[in-house]
Amino acid sequence: MSEKLNEVIKILSNSFRKKFEDFKGLYLFGEYLDGKDHADEDIELVAIFDTEDKSKRELIWPIIGKIETELDVCIDLYPYTMEGFKKDEDLYEEVMEEGVFFNPLGIKQDKGLE
Repeated sequence: MSEKLNEVIKILSNSFRKKFEDFKGLYLFGEYLDGKDHADEDIELVAIFDTEDKSKRELIWPIIGKIETELDVCIDLYPYTMEGFKKDEDLYEEVMEEGVFFNPLGIKQDKGLE
């Protein structure tokens, strides 16, 4: 995994863990799965929480914006509950097929959430 991607995962995981008690982890999917930096591609992530609503999204986006500015990256984040994530069938299938799960500490896990 590239240093920049690793840093994004760590900072985002730490920020979410500190801000939200119900943060369960991140799934990485898309172009960045190959471990290389892609200048013209977004870092695609799904963030899992116990609850997800408008007020939470309002707190999430400033965190994303700060990381994008500081690290000169573009992040495409999908905040979900696990139940809501499963209902987005196309995205869920794609992520479950190829995605990589990082626990709330930003550590890669062999198995994601069920």
